[in-house]
Amino acid sequence: MRWTVSGLFLLTLAGASARAQAADAPRPADGFLENYFRMVEATQDGQPHWISPLVTTTPRLNERFRYDVAWQSRPDDVDLANYGSGKGLELILLDRVAVTFGIPSYLVRDAPAGTRKGWADETFLVKYRFLSANEENGNYALSAFFGVSVPTGTGPFTTDEVVYTPTLAWGQGWGTRTEGFDIQTTLAVSVPSGGRERLGIPVVWNIAFQGHVLSDKFWPEFEMSLTRWTDGPSDGKWQAIATVGFVAGRFPIADRLRLDLGVGYQFAVSAFRTYDHAWLATARLPF
Repeated sequence: MRWTVSGLFLLTLAGASARAQAADAPRPADGFLENYFRMVEATQDGQPHWISPLVTTTPRLNERFRYDVAWQSRPDDVDLANYGSGKGLELILLDRVAVTFGIPSYLVRDAPAGTRKGWADETFLVKYRFLSANEENGNYALSAFFGVSVPTGTGPFTTDEVVYTPTLAWGQGWGTRTEGFDIQTTLAVSVPSGGRERLGIPVVWNIAFQGHVLSDKFWPEFEMSLTRWTDGPSDGKWQAIATVGFVAGRFPIADRLRLDLGVGYQFAVSAFRTYDHAWLATARLPF
Protein backbone atom coordinates (compact mmCIF):
# COMPACT_ATOMS: atom_id res chain seq x y z
CA MET A 1 0.00 0.00 0.00
CA ARG A 2 2.87 2.40 0.78
CA TRP A 3 4.24 2.03 -2.76
CA THR A 4 0.74 2.13 -4.27
CA VAL A 5 0.14 5.59 -2.77
CA SER A 6 3.52 6.87 -3.97
CA GLY A 7 2.96 5.45 -7.44
CA LEU A 8 -0.47 7.08 -7.68
CA PHE A 9 1.05 10.41 -6.71
CA LEU A 10 3.79 10.14 -9.35
CA LEU A 11 1.29 9.13 -12.03
CA THR A 12 -0.87 12.15 -11.15
CA LEU A 13 2.06 14.53 -11.50
CA ALA A 14 3.14 12.88 -14.74
CA GLY A 15 -0.34 13.37 -16.13
CA ALA A 16 -0.34 17.05 -15.17
CA SER A 17 3.05 17.54 -16.85
CA ALA A 18 1.89 15.81 -20.02
CA ARG A 19 -1.16 18.04 -20.11
CA ALA A 20 1.01 21.15 -19.97
CA GLN A 21 3.35 19.91 -22.73
CA ALA A 22 0.47 19.11 -25.03
CA ALA A 23 -1.49 22.30 -24.38
CA ASP A 24 -0.76 23.76 -27.83
CA ALA A 25 -1.54 20.61 -29.78
CA PRO A 26 -4.91 20.59 -31.61
CA ARG A 27 -7.45 18.24 -30.09
CA PRO A 28 -11.03 17.52 -31.01
CA ALA A 29 -12.20 17.76 -27.40
CA ASP A 30 -10.94 18.25 -23.88
CA GLY A 31 -9.44 15.16 -22.30
CA PHE A 32 -10.10 13.62 -18.90
CA LEU A 33 -7.33 15.52 -17.09
CA GLU A 34 -8.39 18.87 -18.57
CA ASN A 35 -11.93 18.38 -17.32
CA TYR A 36 -10.73 17.02 -13.99
CA PHE A 37 -8.40 19.91 -13.20
CA ARG A 38 -11.04 22.39 -14.34
CA MET A 39 -13.37 20.88 -11.71
CA VAL A 40 -10.59 21.04 -9.09
CA GLU A 41 -9.94 24.73 -9.82
CA ALA A 42 -13.63 25.60 -9.63
CA THR A 43 -14.00 23.69 -6.35
CA GLN A 44 -11.04 25.44 -4.75
CA ASP A 45 -12.08 28.87 -6.01
CA GLY A 46 -15.41 28.45 -4.20
CA GLN A 47 -13.75 28.15 -0.78
CA PRO A 48 -11.32 30.23 1.29
CA HIS A 49 -7.68 30.16 0.22
CA TRP A 50 -6.26 29.57 3.72
CA ILE A 51 -3.24 27.35 4.04
CA SER A 52 -3.63 24.16 6.12
CA PRO A 53 -2.44 24.46 9.74
CA LEU A 54 0.26 22.19 11.13
CA VAL A 55 -2.05 20.08 13.32
CA THR A 56 -5.71 21.00 12.81
CA THR A 57 -7.23 19.41 9.72
CA THR A 58 -8.62 22.12 7.47
CA PRO A 59 -12.29 22.09 6.38
CA ARG A 60 -11.06 23.04 2.88
CA LEU A 61 -10.72 20.49 0.09
CA ASN A 62 -7.11 20.04 -1.08
CA GLU A 63 -5.32 18.56 -4.08
CA ARG A 64 -1.79 17.72 -2.97
CA PHE A 65 0.76 15.32 -1.54
CA ARG A 66 1.71 15.93 2.11
CA TYR A 67 4.46 14.48 4.29
CA ASP A 68 4.88 15.39 7.99
CA VAL A 69 7.47 14.48 10.62
CA ALA A 70 7.18 14.78 14.42
CA TRP A 71 9.84 14.30 17.09
CA GLN A 72 8.25 13.81 20.53
CA SER A 73 9.91 13.85 23.96
CA ARG A 74 7.90 11.58 26.26
CA PRO A 75 7.94 10.84 29.99
CA ASP A 76 10.47 8.34 31.40
CA ASP A 77 13.22 9.43 29.00
CA VAL A 78 11.42 8.11 25.90
CA ASP A 79 11.74 9.76 22.47
CA LEU A 80 9.40 8.96 19.57
CA ALA A 81 10.04 9.96 15.94
CA ASN A 82 7.05 9.78 13.60
CA TYR A 83 7.90 9.88 9.90
CA GLY A 84 4.83 10.49 7.75
CA SER A 85 2.29 11.20 10.52
CA GLY A 86 -0.37 9.42 8.50
CA LYS A 87 -0.43 12.10 5.78
CA GLY A 88 -0.28 11.29 2.08
CA LEU A 89 -2.10 11.89 -1.18
CA GLU A 90 -5.19 14.13 -1.11
CA LEU A 91 -7.46 14.22 -4.18
CA ILE A 92 -10.65 16.14 -4.93
CA LEU A 93 -13.00 13.61 -6.54
CA LEU A 94 -16.14 15.75 -6.86
CA ASP A 95 -16.99 19.39 -6.27
CA ARG A 96 -17.79 18.65 -2.59
CA VAL A 97 -15.80 15.47 -1.95
CA ALA A 98 -12.10 14.78 -1.32
CA VAL A 99 -10.23 11.67 -0.17
CA THR A 100 -6.86 11.16 1.52
CA PHE A 101 -4.82 8.01 1.02
CA GLY A 102 -2.51 8.09 4.03
CA ILE A 103 1.08 6.93 4.12
CA PRO A 104 1.59 4.61 7.12
CA SER A 105 3.84 6.33 9.63
CA TYR A 106 7.27 4.86 10.29
CA LEU A 107 7.96 5.09 14.03
CA VAL A 108 11.24 4.99 15.93
CA ARG A 109 10.93 4.70 19.71
CA ASP A 110 14.07 5.25 21.76
CA ALA A 111 13.86 4.23 25.43
CA PRO A 112 16.30 3.22 28.16
CA ALA A 113 15.34 -0.40 27.48
CA GLY A 114 16.27 -0.12 23.80
CA THR A 115 15.07 1.09 20.40
CA ARG A 116 12.03 -0.24 18.57
CA LYS A 117 11.07 0.56 14.98
CA GLY A 118 8.10 -0.26 12.79
CA TRP A 119 5.16 0.84 10.67
CA ALA A 120 1.93 2.23 12.07
CA ASP A 121 -1.51 1.49 10.66
CA GLU A 122 -2.79 2.56 7.23
CA THR A 123 -5.27 5.45 7.23
CA PHE A 124 -7.94 6.76 4.86
CA LEU A 125 -10.07 9.89 5.08
CA VAL A 126 -13.15 11.11 3.17
CA LYS A 127 -14.18 14.78 3.35
CA TYR A 128 -17.56 16.22 2.44
CA ARG A 129 -17.82 20.02 2.27
CA PHE A 130 -21.32 21.18 3.20
CA LEU A 131 -20.85 24.94 2.85
CA SER A 132 -18.10 27.28 1.71
CA ALA A 133 -17.44 30.75 0.36
CA ASN A 134 -14.24 32.42 -0.78
CA GLU A 135 -12.82 35.64 0.69
CA GLU A 136 -15.01 37.84 -1.48
CA ASN A 137 -18.27 36.11 -0.53
CA GLY A 138 -18.16 35.26 3.18
CA ASN A 139 -14.82 33.53 3.87
CA TYR A 140 -16.02 30.34 5.60
CA ALA A 141 -16.14 26.55 5.25
CA LEU A 142 -18.06 23.74 6.98
CA SER A 143 -17.16 20.09 6.36
CA ALA A 144 -17.49 16.60 7.81
CA PHE A 145 -14.82 13.91 7.65
CA PHE A 146 -14.87 10.16 8.11
CA GLY A 147 -11.52 8.54 8.80
CA VAL A 148 -10.64 4.86 8.98
CA SER A 149 -7.46 3.33 10.37
CA VAL A 150 -6.76 -0.25 9.25
CA PRO A 151 -4.52 -2.46 11.43
CA THR A 152 -1.65 -3.01 8.98
CA GLY A 153 1.10 -1.88 11.36
CA THR A 154 3.85 -3.92 13.01
CA GLY A 155 4.67 -4.91 16.58
CA PRO A 156 3.81 -2.30 19.20
CA PHE A 157 2.78 0.30 16.61
CA THR A 158 -0.54 -1.23 15.53
CA THR A 159 -3.85 -0.96 17.33
CA ASP A 160 -4.85 -4.45 16.08
CA GLU A 161 -8.30 -2.94 15.50
CA VAL A 162 -10.10 -0.93 12.85
CA VAL A 163 -10.60 2.58 14.21
CA TYR A 164 -13.39 4.87 12.91
CA THR A 165 -13.04 8.63 13.31
CA PRO A 166 -16.00 10.88 12.39
CA THR A 167 -15.12 14.59 12.51
CA LEU A 168 -16.88 17.93 12.13
CA ALA A 169 -14.78 20.88 10.88
CA TRP A 170 -15.50 24.59 10.59
CA GLY A 171 -13.51 27.66 9.62
CA GLN A 172 -14.13 31.40 9.42
CA GLY A 173 -11.84 34.06 8.02
CA TRP A 174 -11.59 37.84 7.97
CA GLY A 175 -9.74 39.96 5.44
CA THR A 176 -8.58 39.28 1.91
CA ARG A 177 -6.49 36.65 0.14
CA THR A 178 -3.33 38.68 0.79
CA GLU A 179 -3.88 39.97 4.35
CA GLY A 180 -6.14 38.52 7.01
CA PHE A 181 -6.87 36.15 9.86
CA ASP A 182 -8.80 32.89 10.21
CA ILE A 183 -9.92 30.32 12.77
CA GLN A 184 -10.13 26.64 11.83
CA THR A 185 -11.43 24.01 14.25
CA THR A 186 -12.36 20.32 14.39
CA LEU A 187 -14.17 18.02 16.80
CA ALA A 188 -13.44 14.30 16.41
CA VAL A 189 -14.01 11.02 18.20
CA SER A 190 -12.04 7.82 17.47
CA VAL A 191 -13.97 4.60 18.06
CA PRO A 192 -12.15 1.25 17.78
CA SER A 193 -13.97 -1.80 16.52
CA GLY A 194 -12.78 -3.68 19.62
CA GLY A 195 -10.35 -3.52 22.50
CA ARG A 196 -11.87 -0.43 24.11
CA GLU A 197 -10.49 -1.42 27.50
CA ARG A 198 -7.01 -1.29 25.96
CA LEU A 199 -7.30 1.64 23.51
CA GLY A 200 -9.98 3.85 25.00
CA ILE A 201 -12.12 6.33 23.03
CA PRO A 202 -10.47 9.75 22.68
CA VAL A 203 -12.51 12.85 21.87
CA VAL A 204 -10.25 15.52 20.35
CA TRP A 205 -10.97 19.21 19.86
CA ASN A 206 -8.43 21.16 17.80
CA ILE A 207 -8.48 24.89 17.09
CA ALA A 208 -6.03 26.94 15.03
CA PHE A 209 -5.65 30.72 15.03
CA GLN A 210 -3.87 31.70 11.84
CA GLY A 211 -2.87 34.93 10.17
CA HIS A 212 -1.25 35.62 6.82
CA VAL A 213 1.07 38.42 5.86
CA LEU A 214 3.54 39.18 3.08
CA SER A 215 0.94 38.47 0.40
CA ASP A 216 -0.32 34.88 0.79
CA LYS A 217 3.10 33.28 1.41
CA PHE A 218 3.60 33.40 5.19
CA TRP A 219 1.11 31.99 7.73
CA PRO A 220 2.04 32.19 11.45
CA GLU A 221 -0.24 30.26 13.79
CA PHE A 222 -1.15 29.17 17.31
CA GLU A 223 -3.07 25.94 17.93
CA MET A 224 -4.59 24.11 20.88
CA SER A 225 -5.45 20.41 21.05
CA LEU A 226 -7.67 19.13 23.87
CA THR A 227 -8.19 15.38 24.30
CA ARG A 228 -10.46 13.55 26.72
CA TRP A 229 -10.49 9.76 26.98
CA THR A 230 -13.39 7.45 27.77
CA ASP A 231 -12.60 3.84 28.70
CA GLY A 232 -9.09 2.44 28.48
CA PRO A 233 -6.13 3.17 30.77
CA SER A 234 -6.64 6.96 30.46
CA ASP A 235 -10.37 6.90 31.20
CA GLY A 236 -11.59 10.31 32.38
CA LYS A 237 -8.27 12.07 31.82
CA TRP A 238 -7.64 15.30 29.87
CA GLN A 239 -4.64 16.41 27.86
CA ALA A 240 -3.94 19.89 26.47
CA ILE A 241 -1.20 20.51 23.89
CA ALA A 242 -0.26 23.94 22.48
CA THR A 243 1.46 24.46 19.12
CA VAL A 244 3.24 27.53 17.78
CA GLY A 245 4.69 27.69 14.29
CA PHE A 246 4.19 28.82 10.74
CA VAL A 247 3.68 27.54 7.21
CA ALA A 248 5.16 29.29 4.17
CA GLY A 249 3.95 28.26 0.81
CA ARG A 250 2.43 28.22 -2.58
CA PHE A 251 5.87 28.68 -4.08
CA PRO A 252 5.66 27.77 -7.81
CA ILE A 253 7.70 24.81 -9.06
CA ALA A 254 6.28 23.88 -12.45
CA ASP A 255 2.89 24.26 -14.13
CA ARG A 256 0.31 23.47 -11.39
CA LEU A 257 2.87 22.17 -8.90
CA ARG A 258 3.55 24.28 -5.78
CA LEU A 259 5.54 23.84 -2.56
CA ASP A 260 4.54 24.50 1.09
CA LEU A 261 6.93 24.15 4.04
CA GLY A 262 6.25 24.56 7.75
CA VAL A 263 7.72 24.04 11.21
CA GLY A 264 6.27 24.12 14.70
CA TYR A 265 6.90 23.46 18.38
CA GLN A 266 4.44 21.72 20.70
CA PHE A 267 4.33 21.69 24.49
CA ALA A 268 1.98 20.14 27.00
CA VAL A 269 0.05 22.54 29.24
CA SER A 270 -1.92 19.94 31.24
CA ALA A 271 -0.77 17.92 34.23
CA PHE A 272 -1.55 14.68 32.41
CA ARG A 273 0.26 14.29 29.10
CA THR A 274 1.28 11.49 26.75
CA TYR A 275 4.31 13.56 25.70
CA ASP A 276 6.05 16.64 27.06
CA HIS A 277 7.02 18.54 23.92
CA ALA A 278 7.64 17.95 20.21
CA TRP A 279 9.06 19.50 17.05
CA LEU A 280 6.96 19.34 13.87
CA ALA A 281 7.87 19.71 10.20
CA THR A 282 5.66 19.55 7.12
CA ALA A 283 6.24 19.49 3.36
CA ARG A 284 3.38 19.70 0.86
CA LEU A 285 3.13 19.64 -2.91
CA PRO A 286 -0.20 21.18 -4.04
CA PHE A 287 -1.07 20.53 -7.69
